Amino acid sequence: MKPFEDSTELLNSAELLRERAERDGYLFFRRLVPRGDVSQLRGAFVDILERHGWLNEGADAENLLSTQEARVEGMTEYWPVFDEFQRMEAFHALAHSPPILEMLRTLFGEEPLVHPRNIGRIMFPSSPATPPHQDFVHIQGTPDVWTAWIPLGDCPMELGGIAVLAGSHRGGVYPVRPMRGAGGVGVNEEAIDGEWRAGGFETGDAIFFHSQAVHKSLPNQTGERMRLSVDYRYQAASKPVTEGSLLPHFNRFSWDWVYEGWSSAELQYYWRKFDLTIAAFDRGAVRMEASY
Repeated sequence: MKPFEDSTELLNSAELLRERAERDGYLFFRRLVPRGDVSQLRGAFVDILERHGWLNEGADAENLLSTQEARVEGMTEYWPVFDEFQRMEAFHALAHSPPILEMLRTLFGEEPLVHPRNIGRIMFPSSPATPPHQDFVHIQGTPDVWTAWIPLGDCPMELGGIAVLAGSHRGGVYPVRPMRGAGGVGVNEEAIDGEWRAGGFETGDAIFFHSQAVHKSLPNQTGERMRLSVDYRYQAASKPVTEGSLLPHFNRFSWDWVYEGWSSAELQYYWRKFDLTIAAFDRGAVRMEASY
């Protein structure tokens, strides 16, 4: 597994940035996101975890020690923490970080649409690793949606970061099979051409990948440290988007409920300023492998 190729030096060259995006299907940047903003969001997230007793007693806030049984999406005890994080103004605001949007304007050649369906990831040491998969099967609209994966804090590889199969986005949408982990389905990586890329992250680093790029999480080898990260998604505003991408994650509540208590209305319903083309979600686009 080779290390990520750093694209920070390409931020001022639209041509070179697009060439690398087309070649690899991912773009990795060092310290693209202001470190203070990431650290502030992490601190607020840790406060929620501590309040709900998800960390070991006396755990250091930097290392997030938790030897408890993993709480995962779908478990009753998962939702109160998930809901609190979803309502945090800072969580949604980080998706609109000016350096991120400036990079995307260079990449897209037009104004980016920030999907409001943001995702916060809470990975216990015993959480199952996310299997190799493509985001397109869950997003659709245009294939040219890019996901940003940003760890909330330093994330060495042994903490269970992310790996991307470089070039795999050029193969279209692959058949899926049921798999354990976030999303519930994955692809057979042995049948896909490409080269796995991975690496450690420092606070403020970010990776962006195409919706058809195959990617997976790496196993947490620490045995005791929790990993926190966020997923944000972006596309050119002129391209079609599905209605689901404009709803809160899991669609468990209304945006009005999310916005209660926010200090500013600037990022509330911001996508309504665009003349968006709404595309239907095509369940037939997700093909199961013949053996399933």
